[in-house]
Amino acid sequence: MDFPHLIAQKMGHVNQNSVANTINLLDEGGTVPFIARYRKEKTGSLDEKAILDILEFYTYFKDLWNRKETILKTIEKQDRLTPQLREQIESILDKTELEDLYLPYKPKRKTRASQAREKGLTPLAEFIMAQAIKETEQSIEQEAANYLDPEKGVKSLDDALAGARDIIAESVAERADFRKYVRELTLRKGRLKSTVKKGKEDLRSKFEDYYDFSEQVSTIPSHRVLAAFRGEKEEFLTLSVQTPEDEIIIHLEAGVILAGERNSGFRTILQDSIADAYKRLMAPSIANDIRAELKKRAEASAMDVFAENTRNLLLQPPMGGRRVLAIDPGLRTGSKVVLLDETGKFLRQTVLFFTHSGRKAKEAEKMLKELIYEYQVEVIAVGNGTGSREATSFVKRVLGVNHISDIPCVVVNESGASVYSASEVAREEFPRLDITARGSISIGRRLMDPLAELVKIDPKSIGVGQYQYDVNQGLLKKRLDQVVESCVNYVGVDLNTSSVQLLKYVAGINKAQAANIINYRQQRGVFTNKTMLLQVPKFGEKSFEQAAGFLRIRNGDSPLDNTAVHPETYPLVEKMAFDGNISVPELIGNQNYLDSVDVEKYVTSQVGLPTVRDIITELKQPGLDPRQKFEPPPFEEGVTQMSHLKEGMALNGIVTNVTDFGAFVDLGVHQDGLVHKSNMADYFVSRPAEVVKVGEVVAVKVLEVDLERKRISLTMRDVDAQKAVVPEDKIGKGSKFNKKGDKKGDKKGKKAARGGYANRPFADLLGKLKS
Repeated sequence: MDFPHLIAQKMGHVNQNSVANTINLLDEGGTVPFIARYRKEKTGSLDEKAILDILEFYTYFKDLWNRKETILKTIEKQDRLTPQLREQIESILDKTELEDLYLPYKPKRKTRASQAREKGLTPLAEFIMAQAIKETEQSIEQEAANYLDPEKGVKSLDDALAGARDIIAESVAERADFRKYVRELTLRKGRLKSTVKKGKEDLRSKFEDYYDFSEQVSTIPSHRVLAAFRGEKEEFLTLSVQTPEDEIIIHLEAGVILAGERNSGFRTILQDSIADAYKRLMAPSIANDIRAELKKRAEASAMDVFAENTRNLLLQPPMGGRRVLAIDPGLRTGSKVVLLDETGKFLRQTVLFFTHSGRKAKEAEKMLKELIYEYQVEVIAVGNGTGSREATSFVKRVLGVNHISDIPCVVVNESGASVYSASEVAREEFPRLDITARGSISIGRRLMDPLAELVKIDPKSIGVGQYQYDVNQGLLKKRLDQVVESCVNYVGVDLNTSSVQLLKYVAGINKAQAANIINYRQQRGVFTNKTMLLQVPKFGEKSFEQAAGFLRIRNGDSPLDNTAVHPETYPLVEKMAFDGNISVPELIGNQNYLDSVDVEKYVTSQVGLPTVRDIITELKQPGLDPRQKFEPPPFEEGVTQMSHLKEGMALNGIVTNVTDFGAFVDLGVHQDGLVHKSNMADYFVSRPAEVVKVGEVVAVKVLEVDLERKRISLTMRDVDAQKAVVPEDKIGKGSKFNKKGDKKGDKKGKKAARGGYANRPFADLLGKLKS
């Protein structure tokens, strides 16, 4: 089987040589990020998605090839393998079609047809199927009389004809061309129907919309498929596949029954056999195939959504190395507070009771102020769980009273923080701290670097999926691991500060190797150059080749070790510097010189033009974080509960999840609102992910609030995109956050400033933070 040719045909836009080279690289142990980034000459500059598609097709066709080999051997042992059948099997490129063709030869348990064959009724069935025109209905009975055998259980003509019908029905049901036709027609015209289970008609449940539901198989969206299947699993619904039965049977009859009046004697028995073939044998089997296809299609769509959301979440902008005070809000038991240094190192923990008595609130206010000054806090992170708005208001009040204007208070999505705090990873990191402290640390670190912290949490616990627990868990884990690996290598990893959880996602590094790197670092000190990796136990040259380009060493022996330039091309960079009569450090970041470099001059048989261009781009902005600039989102002041929301109210929120049917938005009221895809834009939106992404700030308007069902309906149509951002000219000198305490400025400016730091354009204020 010519795998590269077949894959190139399937993909359409990819060159066959690129496919062949990519397959070779994968077979040699190449990782997808490495191949995409450092082997562009061989792949034709294919991106990660294309390489993953090649890998998927390659795996599919290899499995198909192995299955063909098994089937051919099985049929050959039966002495039924003809040259025509072999050719048919070898030419098939679809697993389902292959299994259809194999079905008549597949060893199976006893069936009515096999029992009829054991009774010697196969010749009678063949006689009827042949439909000899000279025969009449009476001749069929006469022929059937030849097969009467009481000892075998054929005691009457009815017994003989019934057995013949069973054989005919099975042969019709197992015809590959018929099965293909029925499957394709059902996929086009069939419907998925759900009904409520008997005895649960009056029960209120989340599946009420599916108590009497039907939708065409070809158009039903994935989220409705998965919802219906979940309803069936939880025993609220009964699912069935409705087919165009009459149209199917007419087609089958046309393929079996010969035309003409003289063979009408065979028509009745053949019609009965065909109807039985479809209803008893084919329909249930095809229905299962359709259900499997629907589930597979829905799972693929759900995994696409989950993967895209996870990628956007992991690549949220980092706040960077700031000293953080992180708060995990709590109303009854107090808010858990931790202090972290610029590297995320834990310094101290405490509890603030700012929602209790007046005395405790004053004590909390005093303690917060002291912590800010003692630990030189540069940013305050507040988890978005219960009590978040109260905690945020408290922090802003303390900052305002003390005229501290350069410390932002940022609300952080804490989904999954509790999962992390109870995990083995958290226990290993902080064995002496309790769960609450670990949760606060996760909130603070998530603000500093979302990617580095979120890799410690199972993506399914982060809350950005769509029916993630209803899909194939093995496939989902594989897909999400690919996403995390892609994100980690896209950003790059600091070799001297990264955790095992982060390092294990670097191309070419597994968990054991990551642990060995950490142990080496702890025993021998920091890495000063990348070649020291080869001294790490069980870290060989192949691992070095795959990983080196994605690792960073700051202030090491070579400035190139803090770039995405691969060590294998360091000599090329040194030649560039030599040709310009400058040193490598002088070359890095030298925009004017790099713009003047003749890239063609450095192309060799090993290093092509794409790689040279990538090197130039990297040298212009070495170590640049590809993630966007961090900007905290503003919430509407005074809107802290669902009851505060009113129809027509416009406000800003953060997209927390994107699904096939819309996006969920956090408005700061402890219940996300839904923007259905029909309310996302003035044009038709087929994929919400094309309009918004997880972590994005969006302006929305409230359409409806259902307090009883805890549902908020939102729209993004006709909403001022800058609604909740207070323009700079509206923040007067009378702002509480003016350190100098200048009380000049109009009342309007003072009122706008009371919203706190989050109501000011963050880009202008970021420069005020201590570096």
